[in-house]
Amino acid sequence: MIQIKKIAEAAAGRRATVIIMASAVVMALTMMTVAAATMSVQVKDAPVRATPSFVGKVVGALAYGDQVEIRQTKGAWSKVAGAGVSGWLHTSALSSRKIVLAAGQEHAKVAASGDELALAGKGFNSDVEAQFKAGHKDIDFTCINRMEKVRIPAAEMQAFLKDGDVTPREGGAK
Repeated sequence: MIQIKKIAEAAAGRRATVIIMASAVVMALTMMTVAAATMSVQVKDAPVRATPSFVGKVVGALAYGDQVEIRQTKGAWSKVAGAGVSGWLHTSALSSRKIVLAAGQEHAKVAASGDELALAGKGFNSDVEAQFKAGHKDIDFTCINRMEKVRIPAAEMQAFLKDGDVTPREGGAK
């Protein structure tokens, strides 16, 4: 009876080892698949940051159509490398579609639409804005137009955060 118990324990141990090893292989393959993903930047200007946060230091920029390799994902952020830049980019700025800017190439037809770009940029495109203005003739857009032109350099923003002792948690506000 004791020998049967020892054999059963050994078999259970081997089964657990096999299950753990199989799980590790599946996880490794999944991570390799994710790491190998190539995506396109679908917004006009995409700041690449040192940390996965909207207030993270800007280490470079990508442009519409740039191809990047996804190295890691963390929540809504992707660690990317491409076009000479490596760092974190918010996933809303990326598309799995290949975006090619040159006219006449076969991939040009599958580029992101104007509406997709507007959604990714969290703003209006010119068509949506014109339609909104037509339906709201009583609204004065002068202040909004002026605000849209304001640009704060990344270094100035970083200095402001440092002076105010703002230390965002990784991934931005939670």
